[in-house]
Amino acid sequence: MNMKQSYLISLFVFFAVHVVHAQEPIPLEEVEVSDSQLKRFSNTQQTTVLTDSVLAKNEPSLTSLLNYSTNIYFKENGLGMVSSPSFRGTTSQQTAVLWNGININSQLNGQTDFNTISIRTFDEVEVRSGGGSVLFGSGAIGGSIHLNDYLRFNKGFNTSALLRYGSFNTLDSSVKSGISGEKWSANLAIGRTSSDNDYDYVAVDAKNTNGQFYNNSFSFNTGYKINDKNLLKWYSYLYDGERHFSTITTNETKTKYRDFNTRNLVEWDGFYGKWLSKTKLAYITEHYKYYANIDSDNYTEGEAKTFIGKYDIAYNVSPKLLLNAVADVTHTNGEGSSIPESERTITSFNIMAKHTILEKLLYEATLRKEITANYDSPFLYSLGINYQLTKQYEIRFNTSKNFRIPTYNDLYWVGSGNPNLLPETSVQYEVGNSYSSKHINASVTAFYNNIEDMIQWLPSGSVWTPVNTQHVNTYGAETQLKTSLNIKSHEVVFIGNYAYTVSKNQETDKQLVYVPYHKGGGALSYGFKNISVQYQLLYVGEVFILADNSPNYVLDDYLISNLSSEYVLGEKQKLTIGVKVNNIWNKAYQTVANRYMPGLNFNFYLHFKL
Repeated sequence: MNMKQSYLISLFVFFAVHVVHAQEPIPLEEVEVSDSQLKRFSNTQQTTVLTDSVLAKNEPSLTSLLNYSTNIYFKENGLGMVSSPSFRGTTSQQTAVLWNGININSQLNGQTDFNTISIRTFDEVEVRSGGGSVLFGSGAIGGSIHLNDYLRFNKGFNTSALLRYGSFNTLDSSVKSGISGEKWSANLAIGRTSSDNDYDYVAVDAKNTNGQFYNNSFSFNTGYKINDKNLLKWYSYLYDGERHFSTITTNETKTKYRDFNTRNLVEWDGFYGKWLSKTKLAYITEHYKYYANIDSDNYTEGEAKTFIGKYDIAYNVSPKLLLNAVADVTHTNGEGSSIPESERTITSFNIMAKHTILEKLLYEATLRKEITANYDSPFLYSLGINYQLTKQYEIRFNTSKNFRIPTYNDLYWVGSGNPNLLPETSVQYEVGNSYSSKHINASVTAFYNNIEDMIQWLPSGSVWTPVNTQHVNTYGAETQLKTSLNIKSHEVVFIGNYAYTVSKNQETDKQLVYVPYHKGGGALSYGFKNISVQYQLLYVGEVFILADNSPNYVLDDYLISNLSSEYVLGEKQKLTIGVKVNNIWNKAYQTVANRYMPGLNFNFYLHFKL
């Protein structure tokens, strides 16, 4: 163990042993959230919170929710097929997805397929823009997506049910129930989505074939207040899905893909005066089967099992100064048809501080170091400042160093893997400013990201192998706006967002493929008493599909509009009746070459809350 590692361990132990000096207990909250780092250390970066009421109005996939609500660009191999994000011009592996504070990006390919995440079982989705590797680990270069479950105490019994049916025989159903008292809380959620997905193409005389899919999701969360100082929590999640991959030509062999993923998290929270501690133990599994011919029983597969142990200790030195240290160990065992059984263990240490120097000036500082035998890990940092010029206007600055580790496929793929790969690293800067008043919330953020050692699969003779080759710079600006007007029983709300993004390979001076320069969206809503109407739009600029940026190989820009209406019956026991028309102008568009998206389509829904 070298001097740097010894220093980190010693500093962490200093935090841990001083818990015994705590005095008066801090009262437990009525609403408990597990992702504490997100809530504590996001004052100097842009965040967007999507609550359960927003989730209920949207289609079930995480892709659909974020595509219209954020500046993240998605490419989909057709409706319900593989969906990959590009966050601030980065790749899909450079966006981290966290479930209750635990990174759930695939250990096999390093990314999350956003069409395998159903939003029906979650209470909140939060988007954090910009680098976050120093808090959330590998992958959080462009940004991070946080899937959060709440445990509510003293709320009695509540339940809700959603049923949605639409074009292409698409069915979306879910039930969520919760019950809680003064010392305990439990909630259960079950969801299912299925579709024949056999839509006609708009501009081409063809039909989406072999596109049917289904998925089931289940979550159960419970918490028990042992006493005034200790809270025990358990979160669990299960996902089971099958997708037939849409074909492009009529003579193409039909394929399908099956996913089965589980997540379990046990957490013990301690509230000891000025000290707060969280101990987490998590077990996560992912397993897929790919059938290259659905008429055959033969398949290839991959599997990864991950154990995570994490200890988080925070000390409120004063109302203006918070110190926080985290240590965690992650052990993963992975294997598959093309990957020999391999394992790796990663140990990491974090030191964090948040300090309000003056009444209006706050800074956040974080350091992180990972230790593993599988690759050389850089020393990560983040430093941010937030200055509240007035009650309504603030400016932010943040700089950070972030990284992404090589995946199992990169390292161990039989005949092609490269065990000598380095992690991708990036240094990022952003400046933002926000204005907030009773009727207007607006923000503008400029960002710059220098990414080195990007991993790319290149041909070596007849074999493709991953190497550290690309140097990429991304920069641009993002805007968000929300404005509302209330006159008696009338309410008008407008929400809009826009992003300009440049993402260039520094060796070729070319824009990365499937990264649009322009993306924007918005929604205009009008409500009167129990009825509401919303007009929603999405604009995506043209994208290059070849690395040489040939103008002959681009996907055209597109503007999509949706129209929806709701009527609410009842006061305490509410029944919402809704209808939504997607792509009302029947626009032909693609987000991946030769993968057409649906034209005009409808869905109807009922949402009951007790």
